[in-house]
Amino acid sequence: MKRYSVFAVAREAARYHSGWERAWKKAEPKPRYDVIIIGGGGHGLATAYHLGKRFGIKNVAILEKGWLGGGNTGRNTTIIRSNYLQDPSAALYEKSRSLYETMSQDLNYNVMFSPRGVIMLAQTHHEVRGYQRTAHANALQGVKTEFIGPRRVKELVPIIDINGPRYPVLGGLWQARGGTARHDAVAWGYARACSDMGMDVIQQCEVTAIRREGGKVVGVDTTKGAIDCGKLGIVVAGNSGHVAGLAGFRLPIESVALQALVSEPIKPCMDVVVMANTVHGYMSQSDKGEMVIGGGTDGYNNYTQRGAFHHIEETVRALIETFPMISRLKMLRQWGGIVDVTGDRSPILSKTPVENVFINCGWGTGGFKATPGSGWAMAELIAKGHGPLTDAFGLERFREGRFIDESVAAGVAH
Repeated sequence: MKRYSVFAVAREAARYHSGWERAWKKAEPKPRYDVIIIGGGGHGLATAYHLGKRFGIKNVAILEKGWLGGGNTGRNTTIIRSNYLQDPSAALYEKSRSLYETMSQDLNYNVMFSPRGVIMLAQTHHEVRGYQRTAHANALQGVKTEFIGPRRVKELVPIIDINGPRYPVLGGLWQARGGTARHDAVAWGYARACSDMGMDVIQQCEVTAIRREGGKVVGVDTTKGAIDCGKLGIVVAGNSGHVAGLAGFRLPIESVALQALVSEPIKPCMDVVVMANTVHGYMSQSDKGEMVIGGGTDGYNNYTQRGAFHHIEETVRALIETFPMISRLKMLRQWGGIVDVTGDRSPILSKTPVENVFINCGWGTGGFKATPGSGWAMAELIAKGHGPLTDAFGLERFREGRFIDESVAAGVAH
């Protein structure tokens, strides 16, 4: 596959851009693969990529029932951070954040990683104590964060009102190397790299059944026919419960909608990401000038992928108290995604009751930030059967009562 570079752009410009190849080849299923990954989002593609890059497993198919990256990968608000409280979480998310730093170079695809920094506002004394505790934990974990005062918050975010009528800003947890990336580009870059290694990225291919013999997976049935496999990875976010049911086991997750919206584009006014958990909202400004706004999950289980008025009312009303200037903006568009939430607000990366079936789910609202680290860890789990980043996140922890409680660090949605 041709490499992208300034020289390639100049060469194609000279011939009216007539020589560009497809980013990834259009593939049809083969009779058998060593590994099948169900789910063509960021996590599934990252898993396949690291299977090939780190372990040399390249006879892999990525099956996507819709279009590549059309689920949560293309529906999130692109926040990247690793300031989690528990050690297993911090290790996994920091691995992911560090991989984002070099992803564009590794994939030869510009994912527009922008380490602009993330502030989690403290607007109650309880939050001050909680974020100070997290900052101390992060220091022990080797994750660079710091608790800053309201004056520093105002310096970083001039448009913020730190003397809000209900919830004044008392400080914030600041991670300078957090930020954002282009979510579609992450999926496209991984798909291109997987295709270049000889893997098959197969879209419009829904899995309708998972075939087992003697408690062991042997293949899947799809809308494009039956496909045999040696190992199977389920990486389908909010649809994890349904696909796990096809394999004959249940998961301790709930699926709910998470909504977001963007404003009309305006001139640059905010170059960091701000999360305001007390007023239940978060905001950043995209490269196009839109204010990207998100809030909490819906209060009831559902599989919808559309916006609703109550989200605008609750989230925007709350954010206007902290950012009065956004009251004059018009909404440009709104959408929703299906997130899968566990009881301890931490993900599941685990073997399953079916031999050679592995599950990656339960990321809640934290999926995008974990994409490369999740793929790194999941690939190791599939290839070797265990891994230091996944050992704590097995399904057995719910039976053993060994929870990884991240209900605060997981953010505003929980």
